[in-house]
Amino acid sequence: MRNVIVILASFLACAVEMVEALTIVLAVAVTRGWRSVRLGIAAALVALAAVVAAIGPALTRLPLGALRVTVGFLLLVFGLQWLRKAILRASGYLPLHDEDAIYARAVGNASRAERDDAGVDWYAFTLSFKGVFLEGLEVAFIVVTFGAAHHEFTLTILAAAAALVVVTAVGVVVHRPLSRVPENTMKFAVGLMLTTFGTFWGAEGAGAHWPGADVMILGVLAFYAAFAFASVALLRARATQAARLAAVAT
Repeated sequence: MRNVIVILASFLACAVEMVEALTIVLAVAVTRGWRSVRLGIAAALVALAAVVAAIGPALTRLPLGALRVTVGFLLLVFGLQWLRKAILRASGYLPLHDEDAIYARAVGNASRAERDDAGVDWYAFTLSFKGVFLEGLEVAFIVVTFGAAHHEFTLTILAAAAALVVVTAVGVVVHRPLSRVPENTMKFAVGLMLTTFGTFWGAEGAGAHWPGADVMILGVLAFYAAFAFASVALLRARATQAARLAAVAT
């Protein structure tokens, strides 16, 4: 049970971050060419490997209880941020994440930036490095924290690798941003899962014993899902009422 949810959460979270990195890389590469973009991607991957090599082993040296409290807290903070944005987007208080609009904006900015065809295109290098490194940091955070708290890195690494293969393959085939990916729904699901695991592992690390053991993961997930959907319904109702009052006032 726990393994399945860990794999699913890792895959979805990594896929979402990789879609966002792919959008940036494609926009810069199509506009500025691939040479400097490849250099930026390679530099970002080297930097990410160094970060993971520094943080990963340090986490595994912590006692399991302290590790789960630490990881639980981090996942809770991270997950609640995702969930808050997902609730606001679903209720209309924030615009939906639009890969097409982000791609068009990135292409426009890259087209207007000064170009240096003689050597390395530092604009393309920096943008691709930044996109891959920052989104990759979130992927690394999910893989390392899930793997460390679960004491099993193989599953989370395989889930991340599967997400990388799927997103890269689809990106190569369509050669456009993956705007048809239900990214907002995926972020909603990932926010729920990160929050669930943060709560579950944090409580376990603090010494709590969940009735039903791993089955209670589904119970915690159901609680947060009910809270999130109720929040969306409440916010939509409030927005509708505000619109009616504004219409009456005019």
